[in-house]
Formats: sequence, structure tokens, C-alpha cells
Amino acid sequence: MDKVQHEALLSSLEDAGQLEEYKQSYDGYQVGLIPKILGTFLVTCGNLVYGHEPSYGKFKAVEVIARIPYQSWEVASYMLLTMCYSNEKKAIELSKTSRFGRASQDNETMHVVVFSQLAKKYGQDGFIRHTLIPLLFSFGYAAASFILYLFSPKSALQLNYLFEDHAFAQYTRYVETHAEELRSRPILSDFLEFYGRHPKSEYEFFVSVKNDEIIHRNMSAHRADEL
Repeated sequence: MDKVQHEALLSSLEDAGQLEEYKQSYDGYQVGLIPKILGTFLVTCGNLVYGHEPSYGKFKAVEVIARIPYQSWEVASYMLLTMCYSNEKKAIELSKTSRFGRASQDNETMHVVVFSQLAKKYGQDGFIRHTLIPLLFSFGYAAASFILYLFSPKSALQLNYLFEDHAFAQYTRYVETHAEELRSRPILSDFLEFYGRHPKSEYEFFVSVKNDEIIHRNMSAHRADEL
């Protein structure tokens, strides 16, 4: 799925019925043992450092980490393509994941840039908790995602399904709890303009990010099933 397709799907999910139908298509998706163990570890670590309740600072940390798998998959896919160029079927499968990863990491980059500004604006941008720890964790996560994808791409995609499912749940809880407050806050961001998103309030921005995550979740499960 490229950016144009992603944005078209995102627009359709503004309808509550469409969103619920799309969400239910992969609710309860069963993952393997390795993704389940690693996914539980990721979520537990995040809750220990940032608490169970969502916040701007936690969202910034989540988004720093969220873009890592997509980068790792793209690098791994291109490396494998170098060795598998004579296998046309394999090349197509690798290119599909690479295309998905490229669009998704750009999307997650937009998230983290904007949330970095919001976290700073609301005083939730401590250097150690919200910058250093996510940065250090991302190095380890990048290596783990790369290696996991090389040996079991299905497991790598299923792990991402769990992470994105958690992110969607966190954004959903925050939007439901702070809807009126978010509607009253305008949002201005040069990077949003550059990316091509034009929310009029933080509420619209949060809703779009929430729905980005459900798209990433479902696409990860879909690609895992294709493999």
C-alpha cells in the first residue's frame, strides 16, 4: 500500500461504521509464540517507563520506536532482493513488503515529528525519558526487527501487529477521554503541511493518527497471512 492508497483508506475510516468493520476484520488475530513473547515485552517495558495511561510524552516515545520495524524490513528486503533477483515470485513478495515499509515509515516519521513538538509544547519532553531511552531502545529494536525479518518475516509482521494494536488502543483511549479538550486546540505544523495532512485541531490530528495505526495493524496481519 502506497501513500495515495493509504490516504484514501484513511479518509473512508472517518465513517464510524467503516472503521468498526475494518477493525473487526483483524480483531483477535492469532500470532505465533515468538511475536507474543516479544510483543508482551515491548508493551510491558513501555508501561513501566511511561505508565499505563497515554500522554503526549508517551506518544512521542511510541512513535520513535514505531517507525523502526518498517525501516528494518525495507533494508532487509533490499538485501534479500540482491540474493533472490532470479526468483521472480520471491522478488515480488519482498517488493510488496518494501513498499509497505517505505510508506509506513514516512507516515510514522510524520507522527513522531509532530508529537515531538506537542510534547515540548505541553512540557512532556524530558531528555532521559522521552528522548534518550526511546533512542537507545530503537537501536536494539532495529537489530532485532532486522534479524527476525531475515529468518521469519511472518513473525516480524505479527510482532508489528501487536505493537500497532497497542498503539491504536492508546490513541483511542486518549481521544475518547480528552475529545472536547482536543477539539479546542488548533494545531499548526510545517511538517504536517509538507506531508500533506491538514487537520484543523489536535482532535482531527489524533483521530487521523489513531486510524493510521489500525491501517498499519491490519496491513501487518494481511502481509503475514500472505506469507
